[in-house]
Amino acid sequence: MAPTPAELRRWRQHLADERAEAAVYRDLAARRAGEEREILLALAEAEGRHEEHWRALLGDDVGKPRRGDIRTRLLGFLARRFGSVFVLALAQRAEARSPYAGDSDATAAMAADERIHGEVLRGLAMRGRNRLSGTFRAAVFGANDGLVSNLALVIGVSASGVATNVVLLTGVAGLLAGALSMGAGEYVSVRSQRELLEASTPDPESNDALPHLDVDANELALVYRSRGMDATEADAHAREVLEDHSLAVAGPPPAHLHESVGTGIGAAVSSFCFFASGAIIPVVPYLFGLSGLTAILVAAGLVGLALLGTGAVVGLLSGASPLRRALRQLAIGFGAAAVTYGLGLLFGTSAG
Repeated sequence: MAPTPAELRRWRQHLADERAEAAVYRDLAARRAGEEREILLALAEAEGRHEEHWRALLGDDVGKPRRGDIRTRLLGFLARRFGSVFVLALAQRAEARSPYAGDSDATAAMAADERIHGEVLRGLAMRGRNRLSGTFRAAVFGANDGLVSNLALVIGVSASGVATNVVLLTGVAGLLAGALSMGAGEYVSVRSQRELLEASTPDPESNDALPHLDVDANELALVYRSRGMDATEADAHAREVLEDHSLAVAGPPPAHLHESVGTGIGAAVSSFCFFASGAIIPVVPYLFGLSGLTAILVAAGLVGLALLGTGAVVGLLSGASPLRRALRQLAIGFGAAAVTYGLGLLFGTSAG
């Protein structure tokens, strides 16, 4: 039977989407090298096979080239200009929305391909997430803390009915106190984490003891058993090391020690700056002379926009829905602010 006009339109759109997706992967590959580049080019090749499926179905009815859907075109735009972990996370979500599982004209292999493509992109995005240091984490969450805590402080004090200059002074004091506290806390946290990791790194000087070990006692096997090898594997590896003194006792550090935790100074400075950048936003209306309910509404509006932004960033990095995470961040921030505003009204009424 000849395909219906609706089928032709659907096939042509699938064809256009596959072309666009292949272009996205090629654009991402152009910004990478080595294994990641090869993986992305292989994904583009797979999308090319899907493209040929729709081209074969259409035959002489291919028609003029169409544009991919708006999401894929936006993804291509971002891939050409950024190519970051954020784009990979968006591509991962795009693959998860593939319609092929419910499309009788797509093969089961094509639907399976799209599912596996999502997992490939999840792996590539995970590499990018792992490369994001503790400094970036401190930046994102420092900004969010500054937004929520200082908004709550400012509108709570404002609701109590004190003068505008007192609110402004309180906001600036909250900014400085919070930023200094966050910076100091991040420094101590990151330094402590690095010191704990360093304490778990094998001591290279233990290699000097190799020539003096009793081969029969083979106490070296206990070292490898303590690192997770079973007794047989540990005995075999220890004997190999003892027979060839060029092998190191220490060896490479365990895999978890490769975790990127950033530097103490970097995390502290980043946390200070981003907390301050978030905490200054609720103060802005008072800096420009606004007061009362008008200042509170403007501050809440500015902070709301910023919370939506930080929530979307967290959503992208975690591979979750940016919109859902943004709304959750907004609800948490405004919830905390609403509580302090209510307390401010209560204390202001009681004082009056």
